[in-house]
Amino acid sequence: MPYTVFSRFLHPDPRIRRELVDLLHTSLPQVTAISLTSVTGAVILATITGDLGYAVISFFILVTATARIVALLRYESHAAEFSDADVVRWERMYGAGACAFGLALGALSYRSLELDDAPGAWLAFGLSMSYCVGMVSRAAIRPWIILTAAATLLLPTIVAGLLRSEVAYQIGAGMLVFFWLTLREASKHLSEAFVERLEDKHRLARQATHDFLTGLPNRAAFLQALATIEGTFTIIAIDLDGFKSVNDRHGHHAGDELLRQVAKRLALCTGADGIAARFGGDEFMLLKSITAGDDGRAEALDLARRAVIDLSMPYRLSDVPVRIGASAGILVSDHALAAGSTSQLLERVDRALYKAKRAGGGTAWSDAEPEPEPELERRAS
Repeated sequence: MPYTVFSRFLHPDPRIRRELVDLLHTSLPQVTAISLTSVTGAVILATITGDLGYAVISFFILVTATARIVALLRYESHAAEFSDADVVRWERMYGAGACAFGLALGALSYRSLELDDAPGAWLAFGLSMSYCVGMVSRAAIRPWIILTAAATLLLPTIVAGLLRSEVAYQIGAGMLVFFWLTLREASKHLSEAFVERLEDKHRLARQATHDFLTGLPNRAAFLQALATIEGTFTIIAIDLDGFKSVNDRHGHHAGDELLRQVAKRLALCTGADGIAARFGGDEFMLLKSITAGDDGRAEALDLARRAVIDLSMPYRLSDVPVRIGASAGILVSDHALAAGSTSQLLERVDRALYKAKRAGGGTAWSDAEPEPEPELERRAS
């Protein structure tokens, strides 16, 4: 996403961004209530006084209130289809709507003070404070929206108070400035605490489904993805050749760093549309959707060979060059396999990996291929 002034208000994690915007959507009851109240109050003022300024402001309050409610209803019906960019755009639109509505209410206060309409000023100020109270309940979610909307709401009232000759109005205008500054500090601390809790929640959820060392999905996440995948797919079991000797010679710290580098290479192999998972130790699993038929089998074989080749390239551990190998077992789903259980699929791909290890390692072996011949084993070793 290109950097803009707005970008610094965005949380870097798209999941947390979406959750924050989901919480913004829960303001629909408050937005509806303040919209109906404000439109009613503004129309009453315009009707009683017959003032054209009140009438124009009433119209803008009606337009902005309607736009906000429509935007909230649209999010409710289309949120599941929204991409991350759509979520960001909707947040900007929500903020713009909140500011426009606040400016319209502020204009109502300005007009009442300009006309020296005491009942109108009392009504307009009451509506403004009601809007502020509703916004404060969302201060922990997106403080930039609250502070910007509050500024556009209070600024016309502050200006109108300063333009009055009475000292009481000028003092009141100054107090509104201090009110905004207090709101700013409160929003900042509330938001930091609230977002920190969300981050902790997502961090714990990630730890339950990801390997702590490599950052790859763990066995539980892989099995969940396998249970939900549709169409033709391939499972590739990867076992490192020579990892134990590296671990024994250079220590566990070097072994851990080697596993992290292996994980990065496997993640690049599978791409964004595949899954590379660590099952434990030096065992990994790949899962990826492929084309049906012979083309899909060729894709699976190519993926396995590419993984084996990539993992055999040199590594650098604390400036020490290291080389290991890898063996791969390949399973391509078909109708018979799709009907089987998850454990049966893993047993089949484990058998294919065993064949690759028996053939001498450094190779990819399909579950559909026969056992390696003794002569082949001898030549491979």
